[in-house]
Amino acid sequence: MSELTGRIALVTGGGRGIGRAVALSLASAGADIAVIARSSSELEETAAAIRALGRRAEAIVCDVAERPQVDAMIARVKSALGDPLILVNNAGIAGGAKLADTTDEMWDRMLRVNATGAFYCTRAVLPMMLQAKWGRVVNIASVAAKAGGLYVVAYTASKHALLGLTRAVASEVAARGITVNAVCPGYVDTEMTNGSVANISKRTGRTEQDARKILEGFSPQGRLMTAPEVAALTTYLCSEVARGINGQSLVIDGGAVQG
Repeated sequence: MSELTGRIALVTGGGRGIGRAVALSLASAGADIAVIARSSSELEETAAAIRALGRRAEAIVCDVAERPQVDAMIARVKSALGDPLILVNNAGIAGGAKLADTTDEMWDRMLRVNATGAFYCTRAVLPMMLQAKWGRVVNIASVAAKAGGLYVVAYTASKHALLGLTRAVASEVAARGITVNAVCPGYVDTEMTNGSVANISKRTGRTEQDARKILEGFSPQGRLMTAPEVAALTTYLCSEVARGINGQSLVIDGGAVQG
């Protein structure tokens, strides 16, 4: 597949999990990739895997919640690879607490990483897309962007904000050759979900195996989603054949959240 040959993609949170899977999927489709995260060791491993596919790769340590770091990162991507006309906002954090136990710091950090970080990155690359009259932005949201859940108030608010950003920017650029969409997975079999499993186990006294079954039970298919599933849909949304899909939030959860 060479649908994206000649394109340059920027994937935040690209060191592991969904972000790594997305980066490798886009590279397999022909794109050169800049991968961004806060951990350099994981980034270098992802970049090496991209180069093994015959594509150029640049690994950059960056906290997307800090605008000066985002600005410096974008400048480095342009210098090393060229203008990134594909942006996948995947960087994110998760955490659970009842509203009464949600601290100011937890609320602020969740919003800054999951929503404001995507805002910073999108605002930075959009002028390049407008000049090129082509661009793809895919925001990795969550089913929490579509429906509320127990004990995840800050996370849910941040993902609702990300979906709102998706829809507003999609409307703004609809006639300019650019699409902006959100992918909304349920629980995915990643290290982040392993953290949720450990948290449930700690809070309830259940074994981690039983805690994992609880999360699997949120899907009618009785399983966790996979990172390659999310990556395949993301890559499709970046393709030319998906140009008519704009401002949408596509759910991957086996059918629990519909519409």
